Amino acid sequence: MSSWSRTQLRAIAENADLFVSPFREDGATYGTPTQTWALVVEGDVYVRAANGQRSTWYQAAVSQKAGRVRVAGKDYEVTFEPVGSDVDTAVDAAYEEKYPGSPAVPIMRGDGPKSATVRISPR
Repeated sequence: MSSWSRTQLRAIAENADLFVSPFREDGATYGTPTQTWALVVEGDVYVRAANGQRSTWYQAAVSQKAGRVRVAGKDYEVTFEPVGSDVDTAVDAAYEEKYPGSPAVPIMRGDGPKSATVRISPR
């Protein structure tokens, strides 16, 4: 597994949105880009699906395990890995820090989105 560079992590941390495009079922065609809120926690990049595990992009990400993301006008080939609850507290805090006062933060800290937390790594 590759690591994000400091420059890439800074771009992700400083931009409000990251667009995810997991592969479709054919494993070669990228899905429609979906806007997410990406967070950098201890050098790793995480996103949550607002609609929980029912989210189409989440289902594609965990089944295909790869695709691409777009942030700050750049595309990156990535892997997607669902994560357990061991990162919940840190990811919750990162949402509060990056998006203070947003009415969407309590939603993203809810049980459904928490169950659909994904680590994104470059490939």
